[in-house]
Amino acid sequence: MIGNYLELMLRRDGKRICLPVGRGIFIFALFIALLPVAAAAQRSANLREVVVTAKRPMKEIGVQKTTFDSLALKENIALSMADILTYNSSVFVKSYGRATLSTVAFRGTSPSHTQVTWNGMRINNPMLGMTDFSTIPSYFIDQASLLHGTSSVNETGGGLGGLVRLATSPVVPEGIGLQYVQGVGSFSTFDEFARFTYGSDHWHVSTRAVYSSSPNDYKYVNHDKKINIYDDDHNIIGRYSPTERNRSGAFRDLHILQEVYYNTLKGDRFGLNAWYIDSDRELPLLTTDYGDERGFENKQREQTFRGVLSWDRSGSDWRTSVKGGYIHTWLAYDYRREVTDGNWAAMTRSRSKVNTFYGQAEGEYAPSRRWYFTANLSAHQHLVRSEDKNIVLQDGDKAIVGYDKGRIELSGSASAKWQPVDRLGLSAVLRQDMYGDKWAPLIPAFFVDGLLSPAGNVMLKASVSKNYRFPTLNDLYFLPGGNSDLKNEHGFSYDAGASFEIGNADLFTFGASATWFDSYINDWIIWLPTAKGFFSPRNVKKVHAYGIEVKADLQLVPAKGWLIGLDGSYSWTPSVNEGDKMSAADQSVGKQLPYVPRHSASLTGRLAWRSWSFLYKWAFYSERYTMSSNDFTITGHLPCYYMSNISLEKLVSLKPLDLQLKLAVNNLFDEDYMSVLSRPMPGINFEFFIGITPKFF
Repeated sequence: MIGNYLELMLRRDGKRICLPVGRGIFIFALFIALLPVAAAAQRSANLREVVVTAKRPMKEIGVQKTTFDSLALKENIALSMADILTYNSSVFVKSYGRATLSTVAFRGTSPSHTQVTWNGMRINNPMLGMTDFSTIPSYFIDQASLLHGTSSVNETGGGLGGLVRLATSPVVPEGIGLQYVQGVGSFSTFDEFARFTYGSDHWHVSTRAVYSSSPNDYKYVNHDKKINIYDDDHNIIGRYSPTERNRSGAFRDLHILQEVYYNTLKGDRFGLNAWYIDSDRELPLLTTDYGDERGFENKQREQTFRGVLSWDRSGSDWRTSVKGGYIHTWLAYDYRREVTDGNWAAMTRSRSKVNTFYGQAEGEYAPSRRWYFTANLSAHQHLVRSEDKNIVLQDGDKAIVGYDKGRIELSGSASAKWQPVDRLGLSAVLRQDMYGDKWAPLIPAFFVDGLLSPAGNVMLKASVSKNYRFPTLNDLYFLPGGNSDLKNEHGFSYDAGASFEIGNADLFTFGASATWFDSYINDWIIWLPTAKGFFSPRNVKKVHAYGIEVKADLQLVPAKGWLIGLDGSYSWTPSVNEGDKMSAADQSVGKQLPYVPRHSASLTGRLAWRSWSFLYKWAFYSERYTMSSNDFTITGHLPCYYMSNISLEKLVSLKPLDLQLKLAVNNLFDEDYMSVLSRPMPGINFEFFIGITPKFF
């Protein structure tokens, strides 16, 4: 039946194993099938093979990097960076649904092991150590890339899994530009985007705004509830799972981004980036909740400002940069229930304020074509006040429970990169980190790459590094439960890979890479229950994460005006707890970490003809365990799932303006799935976008 997927199921130790051979497998087959077609087309054109060559930047010697195409980032205004990572990489995005928490598990690590920078400034929450990618609109990002594993040491410390690097671009067209996009979707969802730009020889100005809102009340089948079916004698003759609506999941998000750049045309450029977020989100009920959504309030609000001032100066063989920044975040979480009619009881009233001051200076110097040196020094001063104003003492008084702490974080690095011959590159990086008054041991990293064959650009890469991650402020000071005696997480990471690229840019190009990685992390921090009834973090785990990452892309021009593009990625990521048992009942040793899939894959196919464009996106995650014991029970694991999205776009050029018309269908095959336990995701849904770009300026 069209729309149904195949599912290859194997058995291992009596357990079902789900492998990615479903709805997207025919796309993979098409990927491979197109290769001989492209080769035949090249032969029929009677062209000699043209090797695609480019001198790689010395700054990226040995670096394992994934760069996202601008077409993916600007696909539609409703997407966040969580969506971009899901469908354009093989990292696991743990999502609670649109406009809810979305975090990244990079190479089998936890979300707090992934560092995130925006225009050079680290934006991980200092309380939790993680980043919510659902709060980053993709239309606010012009350049995005992943630095895998050891490669993150080139930019910052603490990225035991890797680094997500986000940036905006100072380049805008000359003159005045306007763009407006309106989106309307299922569940009464509305998305709006507006941008104003001005460009001249000296000035580049850009103002962007995104506003999204929705009651987010999609339907789903609640498999955690069963309704009995009775006969006339009141005997149970059957049961079924009811269809319910997502309750209390409304959201309203506003983002404004202002950028101003001034270029002296004498080697100096000054920049200002200012980003404001105002978010009001309800937290949906779980599938196991039986109460009326009108009888409780579960809401999170956020107001965040991020600003960066920069100065860049470039010479013929050197470059220097100085940046200063500030982040202010106000977070509020309220949980209330209606005890009796009109009588509300506040269970939680949490308020947090975070102020971060940031400074950075870096320099690059290339004394010859064989040598390249870099140095970087950055500082983040965090001031955090977190409190719950609703804790009631035995005498009836209310106590403010939380912490008010500050911490300085310093990170400095120096690197030397050397190409003794054109085909060989060597790089050494030394990094030193300090958090508060504690210094991490010196962090070394070594990289090597070599051009094995100019025909096909066959490149080999390898790297090794040690890395450290300091506990977050919540780990140390949260009340109750914080543990000020925690050790730093630390470990070694290794990777090695190969890549190639062939083709003729006018006809077809095909490139692929494969990377093996191996990481050992000691003193892994985990929050565990205590005898006093609350959770507390401890250094208990020794984690071994290893696996393979594969990427491939194909661009084919079968005829004039046509373009076929395919991009795919796959990861196999065992991430195993190899620590000692905490008790005789501990069943976590030797098991996969919770919410880390062993297999993940993504694929994007694009077909363009003149002003028409069709896009197909597919993502796959294998089963995830919800408990460290890897129990194969109903609540102990989440089944594998496949996701398919499509969109059709038409560009219309008129004299006064350009129109962009796009229809997007999400969850094309109406997949019934969950990314997080008891958090159902929407079925098939639709969005329509119309973009207007005036040309009368």
